[in-house]
Amino acid sequence: MKNGLNIRKDAALDLVSLGALIHRLDPGQIPFRKATECKIYVSGGEFNTAANLADCFRLKTGIATAMVDYPVGALVSERVRAMGVKPFYKHFEHNGVNGPNMATVYSDQGYGVRAPVVFYNRSHEAGAMLKPGDFDWDEIFADGVRWFHSGGIFAALSETTGETIIEGMKAAKAAGAVTSFDLNYRGKLWNIWGGLEKAQSVMRRIVEHVDVLVGNEEDLQLGLGIPGPEVEKKSKLDPSAFVEMIDKVTDKHPNVKIVATTLREVHATNHHSWSAVAWIDGKTYQAPTAELHILDRVGGGDGFASGFIYALLSGEEAQDAVNLGWAHGSLMTTFPGDTTMATVEQVRAFAEGGSARIQR
Repeated sequence: MKNGLNIRKDAALDLVSLGALIHRLDPGQIPFRKATECKIYVSGGEFNTAANLADCFRLKTGIATAMVDYPVGALVSERVRAMGVKPFYKHFEHNGVNGPNMATVYSDQGYGVRAPVVFYNRSHEAGAMLKPGDFDWDEIFADGVRWFHSGGIFAALSETTGETIIEGMKAAKAAGAVTSFDLNYRGKLWNIWGGLEKAQSVMRRIVEHVDVLVGNEEDLQLGLGIPGPEVEKKSKLDPSAFVEMIDKVTDKHPNVKIVATTLREVHATNHHSWSAVAWIDGKTYQAPTAELHILDRVGGGDGFASGFIYALLSGEEAQDAVNLGWAHGSLMTTFPGDTTMATVEQVRAFAEGGSARIQR
């Protein structure tokens, strides 16, 4: 228990995530108003973590989520299978006209000085309809789950999704699983039904059940209402603002044993400086800084979270855990789509100082 977590050794699943599945339409570098074709990627912050852990890190993972029985749902469920994630679906019937739907996210890639643009159609989304009682947690946890994960995007979808997370967290704790939560504060989603005040009241109640918290200083300030430092930090890569807030986080939420975040300085759409920092059992650890040439930035944060969780589940040293998360997040930006195409060997090689020289 060198990281302060009591992780069980034996279980049928290493991790179960709870969240909404979406499909993302990506016209590449063309703005949507001029697009003639799009790639379709299957995503969801909570799903991405489970998918990355299964596909890259070869762990046994599951996802508790909504599934609509229509062709878009079939497309999404095929990708869940392809990534090796075991589904626990609450099924919804589509009426053939207006839903319920699998949510759509629209996201072009931008280029150079032109930033990516992201917008949503989450109208009549099945994921937002999930409520306490929709999942048989006793059955999901029956053969053992080592880790349970959810996030702030799912919490923001409706008045019932946060309550579903709390129900899942309580069941996870009762079953002996470690719990994690990615704050992922999204103002656009919260503003639809509750705004900042509602976001903080819901997320604070969720975090009461959380062992491992992922989120930057903005997430901590907006999502949890933790006051931040008054002095503007000079660089986005400077972890001091994040570190200054840890005591305030743990004072309010003494159950939280680990807090981690990525650090990103955006020079241009396709050039970022990238690092990560974590507070683990009272000490702070920072990853190296990489200069990233971005192919697709979506999913980098989930890439960090999944590499970090993998290392904690595997009993790695704290510094190695931060480095593995950082390395996987780095590699994520070199692939199209929201989920990983890396192998654990590539992640370890990069974390240990690998280079981009050709591998023969």
